[in-house]
Amino acid sequence: MFKIFNALGNLILELIETIVTALAIFVIVYLFLFQPHQVKGNSMATSILESFQNGEYLLTNKISYRFNKPQRDDIIVFKAPQNEDYDYIKRIIGLPGERIKLQSGKVFINDQVFDESSYLPADIYTQAGRFLKEGEEITIPQGKYFVIGDNRPNSSDSRDWGPVPEKNLVGKAWLRYWPINKLGFITHQ
Repeated sequence: MFKIFNALGNLILELIETIVTALAIFVIVYLFLFQPHQVKGNSMATSILESFQNGEYLLTNKISYRFNKPQRDDIIVFKAPQNEDYDYIKRIIGLPGERIKLQSGKVFINDQVFDESSYLPADIYTQAGRFLKEGEEITIPQGKYFVIGDNRPNSSDSRDWGPVPEKNLVGKAWLRYWPINKLGFITHQ
């Protein structure tokens, strides 16, 4: 009888040890490496290269920006500047120190038309917003990024509330895992 209780006790201890180890690994991965996100809304739903539909799930790579600076065209997840309880997914268009302007439906960076033909339909019109008005040029402050959703008519982004502080960046969109038929790594320019 003592052997049964001893074996049962060892089994319970091994089970607890396995659970604690698994939880520790999960917490480390979640806090420092990757975080799951659900796409809410259709602000990225019209791109040619990568389209993100409402309800899809993806993993965000949280470690890449600890070693490298965000780049133009990166698809990122970040804390919404106007309400940090929400995470947004958008594309980085403008980098710190650059001048950006919206005019006649086109994005201009440092007085040059920004070519977005690899991920946007040719007929897309980028209208101005409350923050960046038509024909007005701003310089993106250091430590901030200008982000815009690919679904230009249906995106709340830097055109309305300004550049996103680097401290708000959660990470780079890395892997779509739901729906399963769209499983795959996310392509960045």
